[in-house]
Amino acid sequence: MSCGCKTSGDSAHSCGPKKTANGCENVNTCGNSYKLSVFDWLSNINNPATNRCDFVEVRFKNDRKSFYKNVNNIPLHIGSVVTVESSPGHDVGVVSLTGELVKIQMKKKRFSEESPLKIYRQANQKDLEVWQEARKKEENIKIEARKIAHRIGLEMKITDVEYQGDASKVTFYYTAENRVDFRQLIKEYAGAFRTKIDMKQIGFRQEAAKVGGIGSCGRELCCSTWLTDFRSVNTNVARYQQLSINPQKLAGQCGKLKCCLNYELDSYLDALSHFPSSSTTLDTEKGRAFCIKIDVFKKKMWFAYVDSSMAWYDFDIEVIKKLIAKNKRGEKTPPLEELKQPDVPLVSIDLIQENNVDRFEKKNRGNNNKNRNQNRPNNNPNNPNTNQGQKRNQARPERQDRPEQRSDRNEKSERPQRQERQPNPNANSAGTGQPRTQKPQQPKPQMEKTEAVTGADAEKKPNPNKKKFKKKFPPKKDNNA
Repeated sequence: MSCGCKTSGDSAHSCGPKKTANGCENVNTCGNSYKLSVFDWLSNINNPATNRCDFVEVRFKNDRKSFYKNVNNIPLHIGSVVTVESSPGHDVGVVSLTGELVKIQMKKKRFSEESPLKIYRQANQKDLEVWQEARKKEENIKIEARKIAHRIGLEMKITDVEYQGDASKVTFYYTAENRVDFRQLIKEYAGAFRTKIDMKQIGFRQEAAKVGGIGSCGRELCCSTWLTDFRSVNTNVARYQQLSINPQKLAGQCGKLKCCLNYELDSYLDALSHFPSSSTTLDTEKGRAFCIKIDVFKKKMWFAYVDSSMAWYDFDIEVIKKLIAKNKRGEKTPPLEELKQPDVPLVSIDLIQENNVDRFEKKNRGNNNKNRNQNRPNNNPNNPNTNQGQKRNQARPERQDRPEQRSDRNEKSERPQRQERQPNPNANSAGTGQPRTQKPQQPKPQMEKTEAVTGADAEKKPNPNKKKFKKKFPPKKDNNA
C-alpha cells in the first residue's frame, strides 16, 4: 500500500512497505526532498482539548494543497491517506500537517473558515484501488490529449493531467501565450475520455515546477524542490547586481528570468546604499567626467571624461565622496590622471601550482636523476672496489708507446674493443656490484689518436670519427690510494 508521502499519492512510488496507525513509518525521512512536506516542530507538544485545531492540511498531486475540517475527530497524523469532500464526488489525498501549525498556515494563506470542506474518513482499500487505477491512466491520457489539441490546431500545450480520487473528473493543466478558445476541445475530450473535463491554465514557471529539471547551477530547479511562491523578477534586479542583460544567461528552464536573481538582491541594495549615485558627474579642471562602472565588492567606481570615454579611472567611494563635496562648494577637482594613484601589484603565490604545466613532470624528473646517480660509480675512498679501479686506471697511462704504433693498433682494435666493453658494465653492476672502471679508458686512445695524426696525413686522411667522440679527461689521481 502506498502512502504517497513523497509523490503526493503516486502509486508508482512508496515510502515504506507498510503504513502504521501513526501514518507513514518513514515520514521523517522520505519526504524531506519533496517541497510539499512540512516539518511539524510542535508534534511532541500536547495542547488542551478545548483549544485543539479541527482543521487539517491535505496535499494532492501537482503541488496542490487545501485545508479540510475534521468533523468526526478522526485520529490523523502526517502521512495518513484520507478521503475528503469534493465537487463532485470525493477526492483522496495525504495529510501533510496537523495541530496548531495549521492555524498559522491558514492565516498565512488567508483561508476562510466559513463553509469549509470536510474529511469523510480514512481511505479504505476500495478508495485506494480506484485512486491508483486512475493514476495509472494519466500518462496515456496526456499523450492522447496532446494529439487531439494538435489536430484541432490550438496553440496550447498540455502540461499535466490529474484524475480525481474517485475517477469522476479529470483536470488538464495547459500553458498558452495567448487566449485559447477550447470549447471544441472540451467536446472532443469528453467524447474520448467519457468523464467530466476541467481545464486549468498555468504559467510557464508552474510548468517548470511540475516537469522539473536541472538548472545551470547543476542542481535541481528551486521551483520543483522547495520554492512554493513565485515572486516577480524584472531586469532591474540584474542591473542592481551589475549583470549583463543577456537573456540566454539570465533565463531559466521556463524561459523567464531566474528566480535566484532575487536571493541576493537585498544584500546588493544594502551595499549600494553606501555608494554615490551612478548618475554622478564630476567637474574637473580638464572637463566633466561621468560614472561608467560600479564594483560592489571592491567598493570602487570607474569614471571617464565626456570627450574621451575610452580611458577609465577607478577610485574608492570615499575619494569620490570627497570630490563630490568639493564640487558642491563650487570648486573644480584636479584632473583624474593626477588623482589616480598607481596600483600596487599583489604578489600571489600558487600553493597548489595549478597554473604550472610541468607540475606532473617534476616527480618523474626527480626519479630519473635519482636513477642516474645510482648508476654512477661511487667515488668513496673507503670503498675497496673503487680504490682497485683507480689503481688500474692510474697504472695504465704509464705504458707509453710510439705514436705511430699506438695509432695503428687503435685503428685495428677500435671496433672489437667497443663491442667487448658493452656487456662489461652490466655484468659488473648486476653480478659483482663493482663500478664500471673501463669507461674512462675510451677517450684516452681517441685523444692520442687525434694528436698523432697531424700535418699532411691529417689533410689527406680526414678522421671520420673525430666528431663522434667528446673530449673526456681521465679520473684524478688519489694520493691516498
